[in-house]
Amino acid sequence: MTLGIGISVSPAMPHLVDYVVEAERLGATSVWMPEFWGYDALTPLGLLAHATSEIRLGTAIVQLGTRTPAMLAMSAMTLQRLSGGRFILGVGTSGPQVMEGWHGVPFAKPVTRTAETIEIIRAVTSGERLSYYGDVYKIPLPGGEGKALRSAAAPTHVPIYVAALGPANLRLTGALADGWIGNSFFCETAGIFLDEIAAGATQAGRSLDDVELTVSVSCEFTDDPEGAGRRHAEGYAFTFGAMGSSSTNFYNRAFERQGFGPAVAEVQRLWLAGEREAAKRAVPAEIGLRTNLIGTEAQIRDRLLQYRDCGIATLRVNPIGDDLDAQLEGLGRLIDLTREV
Repeated sequence: MTLGIGISVSPAMPHLVDYVVEAERLGATSVWMPEFWGYDALTPLGLLAHATSEIRLGTAIVQLGTRTPAMLAMSAMTLQRLSGGRFILGVGTSGPQVMEGWHGVPFAKPVTRTAETIEIIRAVTSGERLSYYGDVYKIPLPGGEGKALRSAAAPTHVPIYVAALGPANLRLTGALADGWIGNSFFCETAGIFLDEIAAGATQAGRSLDDVELTVSVSCEFTDDPEGAGRRHAEGYAFTFGAMGSSSTNFYNRAFERQGFGPAVAEVQRLWLAGEREAAKRAVPAEIGLRTNLIGTEAQIRDRLLQYRDCGIATLRVNPIGDDLDAQLEGLGRLIDLTREV
């Protein structure tokens, strides 16, 4: 098991470059950049490619549909060149709230869009002449004046990881992707996700070992895990209430499949009714505890063993800390524990 670090770009983190440079020195193996409706995921990685030399640079995730597949391939090839081969393209479909409400792009056929985007990117990055006719994308555009082109950039391999929560998208990940960008994950119910990835891999003539499994967690060293778990759980109120529309929220469905359906539905109801504090209190503390690394060093070591035994290869960790020194101290402790297991 290796350890990746997840970093959110915001004005609240002015020491972004210093953090990543020091994380690389400590032994972190990858850094992952998110994309919501604020900063994009690709631009900061160009800066980090210049500042670092070994750490892998991944997006977690770029939102499909916001860029054409060819444009996404161009950006990926650029970052792969700038980083000396350290770039990982993490993609995901997001949801209708963001795609339609922010980008003005219809949220249609998300699994098909993901599969076609991967196939087009691989055609471009391998140096093929781009001629593709699927259900979502048709290139060159029929009836137009365009003709099939080949990238002017040299062919290069770009690993593609997929953020997937639903069964169909998980099977697609197993069939096509180099890695899985997971979240909402409990070791206790790992099969809900991993069985689907394995099924997709088997159907495509591959195995689960062909897919690097990564999972997002936060980390907090504390002698009061119950209190910390309660705080982390309350953060999920926004996820359940706002990270999707009232009818389509993939996070809620993932937790429902893991046995938290009624609780999550109540949190969403309270949030949408404007009862934000009540929504926070309604999130089961168990969710905060199970999806993160919380507790003493012994407790966190035990949890790391559970992730290892599930087959998780990389934990995308965002250590808890008020400043750079505290964040790096927590990260260093966690890297030491990871090496032990």
